[in-house]
Amino acid sequence: MAWSIDNDRPVYTQLVEHMKQSIIMGEYKPGDRMPSVRDMARMAGVNPNTMQRAFQEMEREGLMFSNRTAGRFVTEDLTVLQNVGRDETMTLVGQFYEKMRQLGFDTKQMVHFLEEYEQSKNSSKES
Repeated sequence: MAWSIDNDRPVYTQLVEHMKQSIIMGEYKPGDRMPSVRDMARMAGVNPNTMQRAFQEMEREGLMFSNRTAGRFVTEDLTVLQNVGRDETMTLVGQFYEKMRQLGFDTKQMVHFLEEYEQSKNSSKES
């Protein structure tokens, strides 16, 4: 997944979000060794100190752990990973819901749009 950093929010929080999404999507699996701070900073185009802060936040949240001699690893605690996946999903659902409510749609209409969207995606895959 490409790194996309904007100026509206702290960079380290965007890095954390990106790494969470990479873990949720399976780019980094439970127990995988993470690239070094310097390598990740280079990939993201950010200062290594900023990436270090993002790694520390990931550790604080229990998504990574450090092994002094071997580096950092994605947690193998599936409960933590499931909770993160659920939290990220609920954030996206909440953003969608609030935007649709602002546009004047009710829940039934939202469900209809989601079903319509899914059908259009499925029919385009079959073509």
